[in-house]
Amino acid sequence: MRMFMATMLATTFAATLTAGALVSGSAAIAQQKPAPEGASVYFVSPEEGATVSSPVRVVFGLTGMGIAPAGVEKAATGHHHLIIDVDPESLDLSGALPADENVVHFGGGQTETEIDLAPGEHTLYLLLGDENHIPFDPPILSEPLTITVE
Repeated sequence: MRMFMATMLATTFAATLTAGALVSGSAAIAQQKPAPEGASVYFVSPEEGATVSSPVRVVFGLTGMGIAPAGVEKAATGHHHLIIDVDPESLDLSGALPADENVVHFGGGQTETEIDLAPGEHTLYLLLGDENHIPFDPPILSEPLTITVE
């Protein structure tokens, strides 16, 4: 309970500071950054069309850029977001990505994960975001990966 209260207080304090800065005009609104030429994300594993069991081990790949945690501004870096069973075109890719069961953030700079998926067919995408969870322009988006979970 103490941890929950401390988190709530810290979140409220940060939101209050941010709101005050935005009202006073002293904070810049985050915008999309240009994608470095040739940058791409891809799945190392599983392979396209694989039949797997849950939890599913997913390994992310990246070329033309580096990985940095969310909140760390460093040129030509970003962090992964795993999109599960959602068409990326249905998301607002001009702003910060939502965090929910279909858009999983890896803001710690992780390059692999294990995810629990229900039996059936699933389509996954990787999308690289900047330090503010905002996709690059144009989006650095993987090809879809379709897998079947037994």
